[in-house]
Amino acid sequence: DEGYIKSFTEIEDDKQGIIRIYLKYDKDKRSAITGLKRISTPGYRQYVSVNDIPRIMNGLGIAVLSTSKGVITDKRAKKENIGGEVLCGIW
Repeated sequence: DEGYIKSFTEIEDDKQGIIRIYLKYDKDKRSAITGLKRISTPGYRQYVSVNDIPRIMNGLGIAVLSTSKGVITDKRAKKENIGGEVLCGIW
């Protein structure tokens, strides 16, 4: 939805599975993603309510959340009025 991903494939490995993500590039071979920051870590999970979802790069980036409705962007979480675990920020 946000325009960062060209496509993806799911790979079975008899464990938890692997998702291979193909990122989008422009004609000059520049990535659509210029930065990514991991926010939650296994040792320090970051859970937020809908009102506390962080703004990434003053609204120019997106936050990715794991919610009861799946892994979604900050915009969709606000639209659906749900919080969750903040996985990362992308810009």
